[in-house]
Amino acid sequence: MVADFTGRSRELIWVSDLVYAESAPGVGVVGLVTGSAGLGKTTFAVRAAHALLPSFPDGAVFLDLFGISQRPLPVPDALRALLRALGVPDQRIPPDVHERASLYRSLMRDRRILVVLDNAGSEEQVRPLLPGGGTSRVLVTTRRLLAGLEGVRRLALGPLGPAESTNLLAGILNGRTVDGAALTRLAESCGGLPLALRIIGNRLLSRPDWDAAELAARLAPEEHRLDQFRAGDLRIAAAFMMSYEQLTPSARQVFRRLAVLPGRDFGAELASVAGGLPLGDAWEALDDLVDLGLLQDAGAGRYRFHDLVRLFARDRLQAEEGDAAAAVRERVTVWLLRTATAAGRWFEPGYGRPDPDVPALGSTEEAEDWLRAEVENWLGALRSASAAGRHRPVLDCAESMHWFSDRWAHAPHWREVFSLGAEAAVALADPVQQATQLNYLAWVHWVPPSDPEAMLRCTARALELAERSGAAQQVAAAHDYTSRALLALDRPDEAAASAAVAAGMFQAAGDIDAYVQTLSQIGHCRRKQGRTAEALRQYRGTLDLIGDGSSGMTPTIAAQCRPYVLARIGQCLADLDRRAEAVAALTEAVELMEKLQPNFRQAEALETLGALLEDEGRPYYERAARTYREIGDEAAGRRCEAAT
Repeated sequence: MVADFTGRSRELIWVSDLVYAESAPGVGVVGLVTGSAGLGKTTFAVRAAHALLPSFPDGAVFLDLFGISQRPLPVPDALRALLRALGVPDQRIPPDVHERASLYRSLMRDRRILVVLDNAGSEEQVRPLLPGGGTSRVLVTTRRLLAGLEGVRRLALGPLGPAESTNLLAGILNGRTVDGAALTRLAESCGGLPLALRIIGNRLLSRPDWDAAELAARLAPEEHRLDQFRAGDLRIAAAFMMSYEQLTPSARQVFRRLAVLPGRDFGAELASVAGGLPLGDAWEALDDLVDLGLLQDAGAGRYRFHDLVRLFARDRLQAEEGDAAAAVRERVTVWLLRTATAAGRWFEPGYGRPDPDVPALGSTEEAEDWLRAEVENWLGALRSASAAGRHRPVLDCAESMHWFSDRWAHAPHWREVFSLGAEAAVALADPVQQATQLNYLAWVHWVPPSDPEAMLRCTARALELAERSGAAQQVAAAHDYTSRALLALDRPDEAAASAAVAAGMFQAAGDIDAYVQTLSQIGHCRRKQGRTAEALRQYRGTLDLIGDGSSGMTPTIAAQCRPYVLARIGQCLADLDRRAEAVAALTEAVELMEKLQPNFRQAEALETLGALLEDEGRPYYERAARTYREIGDEAAGRRCEAAT
């Protein structure tokens, strides 16, 4: 038994429960421990067996089935080894495998013994070795899920947590003094894999003069990290290779090529593109990879690598396909940018159903789900394309995100998206698009926590470029965002003037969607000026326009604007001490906002309702606090909690 075993307390409790578990007559109690290479399944099973020995007076038997090796232990040989361990002389072991299995089960039924079957490779290898009832117990470890086994109790062993990892590494070092920060960095580099932690610990122990901080620095660069996980005959790559060699050629290809994906998780369609396989074949390959623990099932049809397994996949891609890696990366980048652009355009007024060559995105709901799920991947593709000087697709993608970004206003990546768009416009010598992207950046700085000074810098440059190019739409947009910045700086008179200019230009251009939103901005200015009754009239006129089906507003944008204007009406009514009307308007607003993503306007409406309802307002304050925290405004969240 490994003396420095650390953690796994919950998992050990799970195993101890097997002692007292009951099963149907004729069915034995079997615990199946699954997990990928390097998670310490064998060490865990041995530790559990030692802890359970007092409950098994007839002893414990350990048998390695070599299931992931090139030569798994055949079932007849496994039964012979188990019968010998149970005290059956060689001459009494039946030659027929079925008779051996029958004798094994009868002995297990008549005794109280624990059998550990380590490293099982398949259901066919394990089934004849399972008990048929009685008080004996069997514990099986395997890299595969062995989903075909019925009636077994399953434990999926995962990586160790940060504290457990650090404690295990400290235990392996056996009292050697190591700087705490370096120890933490080393543990983090191991990703919670006990095998990786043991390798790093053994390397330090075998070289007393090594500095732990220096080794941590060696592990930091990804391109060299996997090579550092070797100590004597222990190599993390060798453990992964045993699983890799179990795969079909097509599953190996998918596994290798998934290493080029920029995000931490991905869906089957992206895996199909990367792997160069039809979608059905990609699903099959993903199932095999999860089954062997080379991929983790992230739920909802998503998959992810463990960090060290991803590095192993990248090394296999380079070793086996060489120059093809660049072509795979290019194919993935092109597909991601094209799909992201098509998805973003679902939200643009007048586009209808875009790009027929992206059939998976057949509605705004599907487009939004894809953009959110694959954000790390399409954003990574945007970065790669920008670095490679592919400015046109970068600009097209950034441009397509304008209307969608308002549905996910508090996402942290919009500044980068529109900055890359602006840089692409500069490279393409397109001043109109540069002004457009700068206006989008002004919006990013407007979303709380806002930076009005940064907004003004963006709008000033956008206005200069747009006026010089005769781009009236972007001139109007620059005035609109300038108004918002000035209002945030408590300069409502100047803000109102800028908003009025923007409204007139949008109306003249026939952009009813932008015009309506600018009318609402004028209402904000009037309220900030202390002209509340006038602001209320402005908001109500805006609401009438939103509700007018013949106004020309895009229905989705009208639906998004309506609750926000209702909330402003409620706030004006509250200012005018018209409490009942204010509560009604705000209640309707927050109910409509439930269909939208959490944002600061929803939080403000909930907070106002909480204040208006006084003793009955606690639930609204609590919801406001949660919403503020969801969008990253901790101070406002604490303020609402204090009000409860």
